[in-house]
Amino acid sequence: MRLSIIVRKIKDQQPEIGSPNWCRRNLAPGIDNASVFTSVCINTAIYLPWLIGQCRKTGVVFKRAVIKHVADAASLHHSGKKADVVVNCTGLSSRKLGGVNDDKLHPIRGQIVVVRNDPGAMFSISGTDDAEDEVTYMMTRAAGGGTVIGGSYQKDQWDPLPDPNLAVRIMKRAIALVPQLVGEGQGIEGLDVIRHGVGLRPFREDGPRIEADKVNGVSVVHNYGHGGFGYQASFGCAAEAVELVNGVLKQKGRAKL
Repeated sequence: MRLSIIVRKIKDQQPEIGSPNWCRRNLAPGIDNASVFTSVCINTAIYLPWLIGQCRKTGVVFKRAVIKHVADAASLHHSGKKADVVVNCTGLSSRKLGGVNDDKLHPIRGQIVVVRNDPGAMFSISGTDDAEDEVTYMMTRAAGGGTVIGGSYQKDQWDPLPDPNLAVRIMKRAIALVPQLVGEGQGIEGLDVIRHGVGLRPFREDGPRIEADKVNGVSVVHNYGHGGFGYQASFGCAAEAVELVNGVLKQKGRAKL
């Protein structure tokens, strides 16, 4: 658990008197108000292997394969038999996956800088003056995972390589918002950079797709299109997908998950 601070840049508008956690003390120039609360940050490098371990404890068998059509996955069950149901969690790949071809999916390009510096809390700001598709946030991951500084929210951008100019803007905005991120009087040279990264969020028009489907005679349950909130929504969306799977199995007379 770690302290989180959300700051808002509001022009020609004042927050309601008595709104919680509102104050102007110790705020960076151009910041009108802030909210403070306790939150968490997931270190995905630790979390994902843990999830795999939890699955293996229940007897899940992992297989890697390349398929062009979602119905082909039904023939990959480790027993050699055809699977009763396929759960499609292919994210952005559902845009081109045969049998799905969801043109409502769009990449939202996010660029980050991971540093060893610790800002002392997690921060997020409502907007930037640099561009409408750029944002500022800082998240410190547990167990030595470093601090993630972002970022961007660039729709329909597929470039997987970091933009060096954007990286500089990201770092400058972070220091302007949280000067204690570096030593006194230092700029971006005071950041101990671990790496630069780019990810493509699987944004979907109309929201995530969680529904049962029938494709070429194969029962499919879709669970994709969560944009940038996949980790946060994962347990709830998985529970809904499991209900759909159990519904399919019930119709086929199979045992529930």
